[in-house]
Amino acid sequence: MRIDAHQHYWDPRAVDYFWMPDDDPVLSRPYVPSDLEPILERNQFAGSVVVQAAHDPREAAWMLDLAARHPSILGVVAWADLTSADLPHVLDGLQQSPKFKGIRHIAQDEPDVNWLLRDDVIAGLRELARRGIPYDILVKPPQLHVVEPLVDKVPGLPVVIDHIAKPYIKDHIFDGWAQQMEAIAKIPHMHVKMSGMITEADHANWTADDLRPYVRHVYATFGPGRILFGSDWPVCLLAGSWKEVLAAFTQTLGALEQEPRLMMLGENAARFYKLDVPAGY
Repeated sequence: MRIDAHQHYWDPRAVDYFWMPDDDPVLSRPYVPSDLEPILERNQFAGSVVVQAAHDPREAAWMLDLAARHPSILGVVAWADLTSADLPHVLDGLQQSPKFKGIRHIAQDEPDVNWLLRDDVIAGLRELARRGIPYDILVKPPQLHVVEPLVDKVPGLPVVIDHIAKPYIKDHIFDGWAQQMEAIAKIPHMHVKMSGMITEADHANWTADDLRPYVRHVYATFGPGRILFGSDWPVCLLAGSWKEVLAAFTQTLGALEQEPRLMMLGENAARFYKLDVPAGY
């Protein structure tokens, strides 16, 4: 079973992606299943988890519509306003889709580094926990300090940290991030996505050697049972192809037995997001 646990589809003509430059030659164009499905099939991946990239309910509806029409979309991690009094009603609607599997907010871009600990946000996260809805935590190293108190405040929330919290790979900065991730890894139900790394490195000159210290540290602290592989396609195209992301994952971890490799490449994602995987994978 192979699953890409983190990728995106979008259409900048229909939804405002506030973080996306209007004239970016790589990013500012539509990406849809027909762009990625041949790649997944060639590499024997059962499908993928599509993750939100806009703070807009129209994007959630669009992704869930895509998921209903494309078996390769195994799950959707959507956006919903965690601070809204209407959140329960919104979640009721999202949960009508069997492929709705989680919520994410682009917390890394919030001016308040403690945004995830705000009372209104915590109230929203508690509603997710009450329903058993997973939450993707998207933060950078200066915000990592919020993870442990967040889990203390919402202990029943299934959580995964996206992109190994975006360490400063390009500048080869390891300390600080490493100690925080080691502490977070002690939370038994905490998961992490091994994704989004090549775009944190030098886009034009990165090698697997640049990623290796970060990958090995995550593997040593979290273990293979709590790591999910993700491509972060098409964002990864800023620095390399989908296949190069997979190759970097393999090269940085080195020789592994089949069982831990299969866990990270799909089994953990299926379990964490409760995905329905087609027969034969």
